[in-house]
Amino acid sequence: MTPTSPPPEGQGPVPSPCNSICTIDQVTGFCAGCFRTLDEVAAWSVLDDHEKRAVWAALPGRRAASAPGGEAIRKSRTGTDAQR
Repeated sequence: MTPTSPPPEGQGPVPSPCNSICTIDQVTGFCAGCFRTLDEVAAWSVLDDHEKRAVWAALPGRRAASAPGGEAIRKSRTGTDAQR
């Protein structure tokens, strides 16, 4: 099971947010499963706990922006599609 957040600081290693839904969204550049960028996914094993926590902190905002009607989706639309 994939954690929903990292453990409190100092209470163990920071786990990956990967949930095995590994597809990069062409609009947002985020993984459709965990909302990390391809660079973050690739670098995960060499990031320190502080850097991993910073990635975790960014995920809720990315998830919200990527949701239907979210800002990332609105910015990618043009013409009449942008009205939705």
